[in-house]
Amino acid sequence: MLVAAAVCPCPPLLVPDVAAGAAPELDAARAACTDALGVLAAARPDRLVVVGPAEQSGRGPHAEGARGTFHGFGVDLDVRLGRNGARTAEGPAAGSEPVKGADRPLPPSLAVAAWLLGRTDWSDAPVEGLGVGEPLAAERCIQSGREIATRAERVALLVMGDASACRTLKAPGYLDDRAAGFDAAVAQALGAADVAALQALDAELAYELKASGRAPWQVLAGAGEGAGLAGALLYEDAPYGVGYVVAAWS
Repeated sequence: MLVAAAVCPCPPLLVPDVAAGAAPELDAARAACTDALGVLAAARPDRLVVVGPAEQSGRGPHAEGARGTFHGFGVDLDVRLGRNGARTAEGPAAGSEPVKGADRPLPPSLAVAAWLLGRTDWSDAPVEGLGVGEPLAAERCIQSGREIATRAERVALLVMGDASACRTLKAPGYLDDRAAGFDAAVAQALGAADVAALQALDAELAYELKASGRAPWQVLAGAGEGAGLAGALLYEDAPYGVGYVVAAWS
């Protein structure tokens, strides 16, 4: 059963080494993510499942210990999904060992999640990852969430994903007048733990607005059915013209 969830954005710029001189611009988002992960730890889950958007090669399950990298962003930083998983290119974190079957690289969204978990010294429960693709239909996302909720007596979710990328003229998707309304509805639903509203998100509109979080949020909606969790909106902004939302359910 789902006992807690944290929703975080997934831009690599969330990692200060990647953002470099622009790192302070996302300090408030990082602080909100830390607070959201604190809610997960306080719930004392038996298992944590991390869900995030992925291209074809990163879709599907990722075992605890799976590695991700920020080398493509010019940074010598690798991460490992799971407990005490942050590490540098020089080697693994102290006490960590390679995990059998964890050799498939993490998609960027799960690499950011691994960095967040390492930053907070997550050690509370086993971790597994799931990369989901934008084309995944709402019904399949919801069903996947329902299945995740049955994997342990106390399941927590860390859900990665961005809202629209069309909030300003300089945004990755240029300006779209529909973006602000879409993002506001998403933030309201996530902040209120409104499962029905998340399940009803318009997948086509989300795709047109380049909202990478749509499928992960609908996985969360499936997992949250009947859980009776309350939500809190911890952060909402659109730096760089991309909607970022942080929320916690407990």
